[in-house]
Amino acid sequence: MNILGIETSCDETAASVVTDGRKVLSNVVASQIKFHSKYGGVVPELAAREHLNAIEHVVDEALDSAEFAISDLDAVAVTNGPGLIPSLLVGLNFARGLAASHKLPLIGVNHFMAHIYGSFLENRTGELDDKATFPIVALVVSGGHTAIVLVGNDGSAKLVGTTLDDAAGEALDKAAKMLGLGYPGGPVIEKMAKNGNPAKFAFPRSLTGAAGKALDKKDRFNFSFSGVKTALYYHCKKYAESGAGPIEGELLFDTIASYQEAVTDVLAKKTFAAADAFSAKSVLLCGGVACNSLLRSKFQKRAGDKMKLIISEPKFCTDNAAMVAGMASKLLAKGKTDRIDIDSYSRLPAFEKIPFI
Repeated sequence: MNILGIETSCDETAASVVTDGRKVLSNVVASQIKFHSKYGGVVPELAAREHLNAIEHVVDEALDSAEFAISDLDAVAVTNGPGLIPSLLVGLNFARGLAASHKLPLIGVNHFMAHIYGSFLENRTGELDDKATFPIVALVVSGGHTAIVLVGNDGSAKLVGTTLDDAAGEALDKAAKMLGLGYPGGPVIEKMAKNGNPAKFAFPRSLTGAAGKALDKKDRFNFSFSGVKTALYYHCKKYAESGAGPIEGELLFDTIASYQEAVTDVLAKKTFAAADAFSAKSVLLCGGVACNSLLRSKFQKRAGDKMKLIISEPKFCTDNAAMVAGMASKLLAKGKTDRIDIDSYSRLPAFEKIPFI
């Protein structure tokens, strides 16, 4: 079963050919970082324009790298949400045309769910059929999502925690912008934090009870990053008003390291608290922020030998089409396809099932 996947949910144009939901034959990604960096974030209309410029070339390259013709495909899969509507429509309309003109089934894929599936690509797909893997507590953490999902071996799924304001990736990007470090913030913060002392400054850990304030039960597994962001703002303001000038050198490195420590600490604590509460057999980490080496290290230390740890490979953490094509293979095997007029959507819909289990 050979699936072409197309991904344009945000600012990366991606295409991939995946066989049998597991073997990645090509995984092509065209980044738009240079177009958005001067704005400090993604501009939806600009992203859509660049998707239009890149998508045909990216799809052709994915097919060429896999040494496939369109006639070798069994279906075309495309992310149709959640994401930026202008961006989604470029990929969706291209996939519609490709599927219709070659009489191929069209499969719409939920980007959020695809991130979870991406953790099982290549060598780990067998774990989806192993009951010993479940229940899974999955942290999906990126620029657009920070959520904990409980997954059962029958495919049942429950959103047990989510962010009440910014996603973790967004909090990192905004911190980098505040400090004048450029965009995207996650990679530059991770790199510079290695030169700093993560214990130098005590940035807040919201909704953890660390401030001595009783935590409401409903927020036990929820996240909030507005507090740590505000704390960084006043931290910078304090040094500016003291006459010390801009934050730079050792002070900058310590600030970045302490900020990253606070964000990753909360992510790990909340996820493993949920794993303990729901007697999870496995903990899964995926999404763009899952590339962060400190976060990966924290998950590895906390998991130890007591539970299985599933972490997406870095190449499948950030937005990519391999996770889209891989998940679509499972859907097609279940006979699930979509009408050619399938619509796009911007927000994550309520869900009770993981469709590929």
